[in-house]
Amino acid sequence: MKSPDKKRQEAESVDKDASGETLAVKRKLTGKTKTFIYWFAVATSLFHLWVNTIGIMPEIQRNAIHFGSIVFMAFILYPFFKKYPAKTFKIDVFLGILAFALGIYLVLFEDALHARNEVPTIIDLFAAGIALIIMLEITRRASGYLIPVLALLFMLYALFLGRQLGGLWHFPGVGLERLLYRMYFAPDGIFGTIATISSTFVFLFVLFAAFLLKSGAGEFILRLATSIMGRSIGGPAKMAVFGSGMMGSVSGSAVANVVGTGSITIPLMKNVGFKPKFAGGVEAAASTGGQLMPPIMGAGAFIMSQWTQISYLTIVAVSFIPAMLYFLSVAFMVHLEAQKMGMKPMDKKDIPRFRDVIKEGWNFFVSVIVLMGFLIYGFTPTYSACAGIVAIVISS
Repeated sequence: MKSPDKKRQEAESVDKDASGETLAVKRKLTGKTKTFIYWFAVATSLFHLWVNTIGIMPEIQRNAIHFGSIVFMAFILYPFFKKYPAKTFKIDVFLGILAFALGIYLVLFEDALHARNEVPTIIDLFAAGIALIIMLEITRRASGYLIPVLALLFMLYALFLGRQLGGLWHFPGVGLERLLYRMYFAPDGIFGTIATISSTFVFLFVLFAAFLLKSGAGEFILRLATSIMGRSIGGPAKMAVFGSGMMGSVSGSAVANVVGTGSITIPLMKNVGFKPKFAGGVEAAASTGGQLMPPIMGAGAFIMSQWTQISYLTIVAVSFIPAMLYFLSVAFMVHLEAQKMGMKPMDKKDIPRFRDVIKEGWNFFVSVIVLMGFLIYGFTPTYSACAGIVAIVISS
């Protein structure tokens, strides 16, 4: 029999990074709940693969289903009370179902709204208001108070605060009904351009990175970095720079970079003599640069492509040299610090042979080559990402 304290610790566990510091409080799912969320996530991924390749659906409806699916899972994973996640589980499930229902509501009743010449009913406005509140709440849980407070401030500015300001900041304001309509039903609201980027480019490239890393590419990247940089002065720190650059080229996420490479490179840097602060700083700088490294980069690249109407392939091409210069500058500072400290290269026995590493992991390059090949040939980034995912499964 487990003690009540033990059960409570299991129910209220949180995800942590390698250093023990909390990255984001997440509920630890077990049993049927874990199984259900797993298969719901699989279904969500299949839907995004279908709708971005052979499926046909209006953009705003696709974004609404994307919103409902992602926010539903987010409410299950991110508890209301960070210290006591088990106590609000039922409330979180209710909010998650409500978020999913609001996404489906737009899909079912958008045509009826158009038939009324864009005149929303009380129920339409009520659904829009609840959707905005849910968006603010899930953003608070996932990223803190800053972003939802800013969003609320801008909405209040649109309603009445703009009338109180003068000069360039003066705005006559809009009515509550118009604001709710524009935010929920119009293509420039919560299901507009940013949602389009999220439901297409971002989702599929994140899925591509997840497939690639789960196939073992993360370990291969670290071994490759060790084989190349291990013989130089300050090798572990340079390995962190090189590994984070390669990891960033497929993950496009600074957090994923820190978690994936930092758990190995930070202890290595500390073991060879680097100060903990310096080791953490090198990993943070290198991981942040991962969002600049082609071919996947971060969400900002997709936003640039969408808003400027410049092809994603062009943005990838022009970002390659600046990304390389960024990582070379970080590696140069690491080399200077290592020389000041009089460090020596790693032991040869700890450095794998480059030829052996490539021989063992050459298949990990296949998916990236397929991705870039489809982009160069003229396919859309979303279709290319889907082809890359298929290539990962085959090459693995």
